[in-house]
Order: sequence, then C-alpha cells, then structure tokens
Amino acid sequence: MLKSYITIALRQLKKQQMYSLIKIGGFALSIAACLLIALYIKDELSYDRQYPHSDRLYRVINVYKGDDVGRGTDFPAPFSKVLMTDFPQVEKAGNLMANPLFYGAGSNEVKAENQVENTYEEGFTYADQGFMDAIGAPVVYGNPTHLLDEPNTIVITRRKADKYFPRQNPVGKVLYLNNDRTHPYKISGVIADTRSSALQFDFYLTLKNVVLFPGESDYWGANNHETYVLLKPGADPQTFVHRMRDHIVTKYMIPNMLDAGNKNAVEDSKKLDLELQPISDIYLKSYDIGDDLPSHGDIRFVWMFGGIAAFILVIACINFINLSTARSANRAKEVGLRKVVGSNRSSLIQQFLAESLVYSLFSFILAVVLAWAILPWFNRLADKSLTMPWGQWWLFPVMLISAFVIGIAAGLYPAFYLSNFKPIKVLKGEVSRGSRNNMLRSVLVVFQFTTSIILIIGTFVIYRQMQYILHRKVGFDKDQVLLIQGTNTLSDSKTFKDELSKLAQVKSVSISDFLPISGGKRNGNAFYHFKDGNATTDNASDAPYYAQYWTTDYDYIPTMGMHLIEGRNFSKDMTSDSAAVIISQTFAKKMGLGPHPVGHTIKHFGTPMHIIGMVEDFNYESMRWQIEGVCLSLGVSPSVISVKMNTADVGTLIPEVTTLWKRFAPDQPIRYTFLDERFKSMYADVQRQGSIFTSFAVLAIIIACLGLFALSAFMAEQRTKEVSIRKVLGATATQLVAMMSRDFVMLVLIAFLIATPVAWWGMQHWLQNFVFRIELHWPVFALAGLLVQAIALATISFQAVKTAIMNPVKGLRSE
Repeated sequence: MLKSYITIALRQLKKQQMYSLIKIGGFALSIAACLLIALYIKDELSYDRQYPHSDRLYRVINVYKGDDVGRGTDFPAPFSKVLMTDFPQVEKAGNLMANPLFYGAGSNEVKAENQVENTYEEGFTYADQGFMDAIGAPVVYGNPTHLLDEPNTIVITRRKADKYFPRQNPVGKVLYLNNDRTHPYKISGVIADTRSSALQFDFYLTLKNVVLFPGESDYWGANNHETYVLLKPGADPQTFVHRMRDHIVTKYMIPNMLDAGNKNAVEDSKKLDLELQPISDIYLKSYDIGDDLPSHGDIRFVWMFGGIAAFILVIACINFINLSTARSANRAKEVGLRKVVGSNRSSLIQQFLAESLVYSLFSFILAVVLAWAILPWFNRLADKSLTMPWGQWWLFPVMLISAFVIGIAAGLYPAFYLSNFKPIKVLKGEVSRGSRNNMLRSVLVVFQFTTSIILIIGTFVIYRQMQYILHRKVGFDKDQVLLIQGTNTLSDSKTFKDELSKLAQVKSVSISDFLPISGGKRNGNAFYHFKDGNATTDNASDAPYYAQYWTTDYDYIPTMGMHLIEGRNFSKDMTSDSAAVIISQTFAKKMGLGPHPVGHTIKHFGTPMHIIGMVEDFNYESMRWQIEGVCLSLGVSPSVISVKMNTADVGTLIPEVTTLWKRFAPDQPIRYTFLDERFKSMYADVQRQGSIFTSFAVLAIIIACLGLFALSAFMAEQRTKEVSIRKVLGATATQLVAMMSRDFVMLVLIAFLIATPVAWWGMQHWLQNFVFRIELHWPVFALAGLLVQAIALATISFQAVKTAIMNPVKGLRSE
C-alpha cells in the first residue's frame, strides 16, 4: 500500500512539474533558512554553559533607582572579600576588572623571551584568585589554587600557550607586555580555551599588581571591579540577594557615604539595590547593563530571528495549501473514480498525505544542501563560525521527524478537502470550487503578504536608524582622525608626537587612551561641588555626582574637534592647569553648576579641581544610552595617539607615519585604524542584525511571490474560456489584465492595512533601545506597501498578460 502511495505521489510530481517545483522550491528555501537560523540560535544559547558549576555561578549587579533606573556591574575592591567572610551561603567570590583603560586590560603588545618582535593581542583582563576559583575553568597546567595569588603572574589559555610555547608546559616562563622588561609576567597557569563565552579572555593578569590608589583594597568609595560569586549547593539565590543587599548597604555603603560627606546617605541608600545575574545570562541578557566585557548578544534578537524563521516556514506551507486546494478540480475526477471502485475516505486521505510527505522529504534533502552551500555566506553576514552538525547523532532523526511533521501539517487540510468530494457530483461534472475554499485561499495570501510587508518595513526602519546614527551630529569630529595604537611601547612617545606634528598633512596630535567611543569609559568617579568656593568637606555638596573622568593632553579637544562653549582649553603656559578640569554640559547640569560653571571648584578623591572650560555634550557611548557627564583633566594615558589630518589623501600620510614609526620602534610593527571606523564598529551588531533581517525579508517576499505566481497561473488557466469570450466581445488586453489582477491587488492592499499597525508597534518597540532615534513617519510604510504591491503586480501580470494576449480561438477550442 505504501509503495502504491509513493508511486502515485511521484507520478503526480512528474505530471505537474511547474507546480511541484514551486512547492518543493518554496519549502526548500524556507527550511534552509530555518536551518541556518536554528544553528544561529543554538550557538547564541550555548554561551557560558561550560563552567562546572554554572547553575550556581552569578555576577552581582548594582541597580540605582533614581530619576532613571540604571544597572551596572562596578563594585568596590573589598566587596568580594566581604561576601566570603560575612555570608555562609557563599562558596567562592572574586573580582574581575576588564575595563581596557586600566593598566593593560583590553589589548597589549606581547613578547615571549625568545621573540624579536612584539605580537599584538586582545583579550586581556585583570582578575584575582577568587574569580578563578569561582568560575572553575579547567586547568591544563599549574596549581588551580594558586593561579593569581602572587604579583606579576598571568594565566593564559591553551591556544595562547600553544602559540607562544608550542609543545611545552609554559608555567614559570615569562611574557613581556608593551616592551616593559622591568615588569615581566610569569605564567602561573594555563586554562582550557574559552569558547562561546561573554568572558572571552585569553590573558588573565593578577589584580595583585593593580593599586589605583593607597588603601584601595579596603576602600568602599571607588567602584572599579566586577564581582562574581559561586553559591554553595542548596543556597537560595533570592534569599541570599536580599540579605546581601541589606547587610552591604547598612554596614558598608552608608558609613562610606557619610564619611565622604554625603549627608543624605540614608535616603540615597534606599535607591540602591543588588541583583544576581546567572553566568549563562550574561551574554544574551546584558543589553541594559553597562559593563566592560568584550562580547555580548541580545536575547530579543534571538527570539525575533526565531519568529522570522517560523513565519517563513508558514509562508511556504501556505503556498502548498493554496496550490493543492486551487487545483482541486483537476483531481476531482480521480477522487470520484477511486471512490466508485471502492476507495474509502481514509485511504484517500492517506494517499494525499503521502504526496505531501514526498514533497516535504524532497524539500528537506534540497534544503540541507542549500543550507550547507550558503553557510559560509551566512557566517560572514552574522559574524559567526557555524558549521553543519554532520557528526551529530541527532541530525538525521531530527530532519526526518521535521519532514514528517511539516509534511503532515501542510498536507492535512488539502487531504481532507480533496477526499470530501462526492463521486456522483464529480462524475456529472458538478464540482464547485466553493466560496469557502476561495475565502481560505484569500486569507492565507493576506497572511503571507502581511508578514512580508512587516519584514520590509522593519528593514527600512533599521536602515534609516543606522543612517541617522552614522550621520548625526555627535559633539566631536570623527572624520579624518588617524588612531595609532600601541604607542605605550615607544621609548619616547612625546618626541614621536612632536615629530608627527611637523608632517605637512597633520593638523594636530594628541596622546590619550580616552576616545569618544565605546571602550573609553572610566566609571566610578565621585565628584562633589564646593558651594562657596572653599575647598573643605563641610562646604561640599551633600551627595556625590558620578561621572566619567578622562586624562588627556593639551591637544585633545582640537584633535577630537570638540566645541568649547565656555572658558578655555588647557594651556602649557598655565602651570595651574595641572589642577584644572574641563567639563561637559551634562556634567555642569547634573552637578547644579548652572549655565556658567567656569570658576567653580569641584572635588575628586579629595582633590580640589578648578573648572576652566565647558565643552558641548558628545556621545562617547552607543546611542542606546543617555549622554552622561564627562570631566577632562591633564594626565598620562599613552597607548593611543590620535592624529587629526588636514587632508583626505591618507595614501600619502600613512607611508610617512610608518617611516617615522620605524625610527622609534624598529622591532614593533605599526598598528593603526581610523576614528570613524571605530565609531561604526560600535554599531556592528545592529548592522549585522539589519543585514540578517533584510536577507530574510527578501526571502519571505520571494517565497510568497513564488506561490502567488503559481496561484495566478492556475487561476488564469481556469478563466481561459471567460477571457476568450470577453476578448471576442471586444475587451482589450488592458481590461482583461486588470480584471484578472484585481482580486490579488485587493488582497495585498488588505495585507498592507493589517501590517502597518503591527509593524508600527514592533518598530516603535525596537527603537526604544536607542535614546537617540528616528521618528516613524508614514512615507516609510507607504513605500513598503507600494514596493510589495509592485512586486505582487509584476508577478501576477506575467500570467495575466500571457492569458490576455492569447488567441481566443485557441482558448475556446481548448475548452
């Protein structure tokens, strides 16, 4: 019986080649898209699940509930020690300091003892032994209990150990950072490679080397560390976090705020809260948390792409249902004859379901090939390294089960519909195509194009938002700024700067690690305002204002193209500028300094500082976030030199800069990039998401149009006699095309009316991720509707025109 079903199914496939090709092609494209998205989602959901006790491992989050709710990860240095001593529920706790502005976190020039040239490496962070104990990363070489408890030690991953010390145990060997041979780092351990992790680090420097100021290890007024905690088995996270919050705030934070002069410490403490974030949530669920980790995803986009995959699959299933039911009259005689010779309805349903399963199986085979072929392109699009799971035992069982489920789901309604024909009516030629059947087809076509229009509107909105971000005035000039990296390896960076300034194509040069882009933050800085100008704590403001504190040089503001709106820049002629600062507009506003802050005195870590200027606000972070205050002072931060060019001809400047570099660092290759490129990279994730969104929107419209093409072809075929008679009676080709297209055009128009409010709601929700965003206006929706209407009309018109210009004699003869 099964063999008979399959034989008939293959015969039908061969008999209706165009419709079969569209059914299989649409299915294959949609299933291939689903496979790729499934691989993407599986990879995104796999992050940070490799740690041995990931179910008990958390990152502590601080929550400030002021005018706006802010969530961050910065805590004082002693916080982790207190967790270990004051809470019996804690098994291990430790600190991580990933901010790239702290003494070598982020990136460095690395050299082993036997190397001549430095190698540029990223993935540096600072950590303590408590952190290594908490995460429990597998240790390949070294003592797991003494990895980072001594000064000048470093832990590296297996891949870096193999790179610098192939086929060796590197424990005890030395790495030099940034040509600093006075502070060699001894390798104390090698851990397993960290893949699919938000903690994407290859080098862990000991925190024993980092003392930002005397007494930091016991000071609660500086927040510079991320804290990770491993709870004991059976400990309840919710109970623990409530006790932790009450204890830490009462015993440590309030006394510290009172000591710092905050007279409203008790009231302010009520705005503070603490949370525990599971380690497996860090990668995908930190989109509203400010941290310094190098790798992040977004769970909202994971589910969005999953929804897109589901919609694309539904569109393909709709094609199958529409084409199967539309061609019902062509198979009515077959159904009638089978019933006359004894076939019952159940056997007919089985026959039609078998046909659907054959289509589904062929589609899956083709889809796997398609997914494998376009996977390299998808990897480039999504910035992934996905592979087809050929070696996984579950792949082919899942494919077969999925083919069965989709085949049954797509074929169930056509099977019941076709098997319900009455043999007497069929053999008398009284088969009605039925208004119910036509209504269902219309609803399904509307659904297809509603989905397509929503995706196209989303594509337009994402594109416009990206253009807005890249071209919006951001408070500094990001164009024609060359960034030379690794300049802390130079023996004399000041002389190098002076020589650069002499080049004809150079307008100005600045040395500072602090750039107005992501990665240039320096959080946890408390400022107080002296109300009457006297630098005493009694005259300071009651509560601190936390803002960015950047060390720059005399040429920073002109090099970055920032705008001084009051006061002056730093001057080499003013020795008092060593205790002077330049602040931003938001800084002045948040500290209550009024519109003219120049001349006021503020305090930072107990040091009085005089305000000599105010710059226009600038976006130093992603436009997802509000602009916060920034305070600029003179200081040393020498790993990046910024060069403002007075020419767009980079090709002539780079060789001269390279030649000059070789004079100062003959054994160090020059590394450079451009500020506008770094600015664009801040939004690389949004650009990737937009590209993926666009790709699948195009795919959805292609699949929908394939179905529309086949459906219009069949409907044109059914109306051949009517068209021929109308043509004989004088109807023009234009009138006939309009007649056959009218119903489909109306369906697309209905789809547009449904899609518009849905897309408006969805994109308004997406735009809420950005503080600085575009407004949604009607032309975006109208353009999407017109585009889809034009595509649909072009698809329909091909068949309509073909039928309209046919010789009416031929049409009547065929009837």
